[in-house]
Amino acid sequence: MLDLAIILPTLNERGNLAPLLERIAAAMGDVRWEVIIVDDDSHDGTADEARTLALADARVRVIQRIGRRGLASAAIEGFCATPAPYVAVMDADHQHDPALLPAMLAALKAGEADIAVASRFAEGASTDDWAAPERERLSAFANGLARRLTGVELTDPMSGYFMLETARARALVPRLSGIGFKILLDLLATSDTPMRVKEFPLQFAARREGTSKLDRAVLFDFLAGLYDKTLGQVIPTRFALFGTVGGLGVVVHFAVLSALLFLIGEGFALAQTAAVLVAMSFNFWLNNWLTYRDKRLKGASAVLRGWLGFCATCAVGAFANVAVATFLDGQGVFWALAALAGILVGSVWNYALSSRFVWGRF
Repeated sequence: MLDLAIILPTLNERGNLAPLLERIAAAMGDVRWEVIIVDDDSHDGTADEARTLALADARVRVIQRIGRRGLASAAIEGFCATPAPYVAVMDADHQHDPALLPAMLAALKAGEADIAVASRFAEGASTDDWAAPERERLSAFANGLARRLTGVELTDPMSGYFMLETARARALVPRLSGIGFKILLDLLATSDTPMRVKEFPLQFAARREGTSKLDRAVLFDFLAGLYDKTLGQVIPTRFALFGTVGGLGVVVHFAVLSALLFLIGEGFALAQTAAVLVAMSFNFWLNNWLTYRDKRLKGASAVLRGWLGFCATCAVGAFANVAVATFLDGQGVFWALAALAGILVGSVWNYALSSRFVWGRF
């Protein structure tokens, strides 16, 4: 019988797995445990390495996800894949110390808390080995917003290392957003009543091998999570993000259009066409970086194919955009209103098809 399942969401962590499993085994004592490695189809062979480790140790299981990405959604799949009564989520990069696991489990079993959280900022914790002051400032800012959203007093509500009863986690799953990296925030904000929390000071270590999956878009990712928990039931979060990028694209569109009309003196049809192409390219780049961050296209060939696909799927929308705007301009409608009408006509088409055929799967 199992006591604990440890979920390890992975993306290109091949070299970290074997030594981490050794550390977990050494820390757990007589706790009956399993590890569920949820891999987002890493290109470095992480899933194959996990399967090799599973052949030697029946406590290791592997979920290889194709066409799905994101730490939060990986944790959710882990919640649903284990019969263990308790479940922990931690990183596979050795920044999270597995020696905390037995104490966290004991606290939950004793009824001292609903959720145990390893905190980077609790008394006795340390981030000296992190050597990332920019990340620390971002975490401090995000933690302040998260505390207001969840109503839970925590020193580190953005922690990626925590443990709770599996039944409680699964009960919340249907209402979780599954967006981005911060599954703990999602759990705390979704719970109908504030969870009782016990924090454990974490000596946050440096990554053992590989590179971090977080980048400057993590703040946007965090804000998307906040939006989803507050207004996501009114307007779907992905559509809202796409619309936000589209709004910035409108600024680009009018800047190009105005320059061509008033500085260069081009005709409206040619100026509108050029503005559409520039804005469409801008929207593809920003959507790839932010809106579809969990499905981001990487590498020159993938980005080029994605851009071409984006342009192709938006071709009808772009044609309608130019046609409607040109027609209205010919009817004497003020040029800015004519351009805006064209943008609105093409926007729904652009979202629907690009979501499906550029960042989705056929």
